[in-house]
Amino acid sequence: MARYVDLHPKDPQPRAVAQAVALLRDGGLLAYPTDSCYALGFSLDSSDGADRVRRIRGLDDSHEFTLVCAEFAQLGQYVHLDNAAFRSIKAATPGPYTFVLTATKEVPRRLAHARRRTVGVRIPDSPVVKALLRELGEPLVSSSLLLPGQSEPMTDGWTIKEELDAVVDAVLDAGECGTEPSTVVDWSQGYPEVLRAGAGDVARFG
Repeated sequence: MARYVDLHPKDPQPRAVAQAVALLRDGGLLAYPTDSCYALGFSLDSSDGADRVRRIRGLDDSHEFTLVCAEFAQLGQYVHLDNAAFRSIKAATPGPYTFVLTATKEVPRRLAHARRRTVGVRIPDSPVVKALLRELGEPLVSSSLLLPGQSEPMTDGWTIKEELDAVVDAVLDAGECGTEPSTVVDWSQGYPEVLRAGAGDVARFG
């Protein structure tokens, strides 16, 4: 049964955040709210987090997971950034965008695209996510909580708990959450290609 954690949306309680991060460090899988929609998250060291998310979402090994980072300065450790991507991504973050880039050797192979060796990176503008990342001290591996057959992500924490009670370890609820996933922009070829129009404005990448 998943733990249900009620968080203040702007000033999340440190004790509750610490409990959620303890679950992550123990290999747990969380459903948590971002600045766009709910996502599934697990730690970089989790041995089965990626497989659990693939089962829940019905994904194959071509799915690119996203590394949710606390700040722009972290990106260079995990993805290769040329000057154009550097300037564009820095100007758009923090915000509801996911950027697909070529992964460095710091990214475990199980988390990158099986053939292209790419991975997503994201810097959300969310007090809850920022608090989780501060406590965790490293990026959170993430994937939008969009279930098979659904056209939109679930937005209510209690509904998510009822639906995923047996397959996640905790659901974090900070009140109303967005209904659109992040806008996904592929920078892996040296230029921006919008793969998914979502909560972030795509005009800046036109």
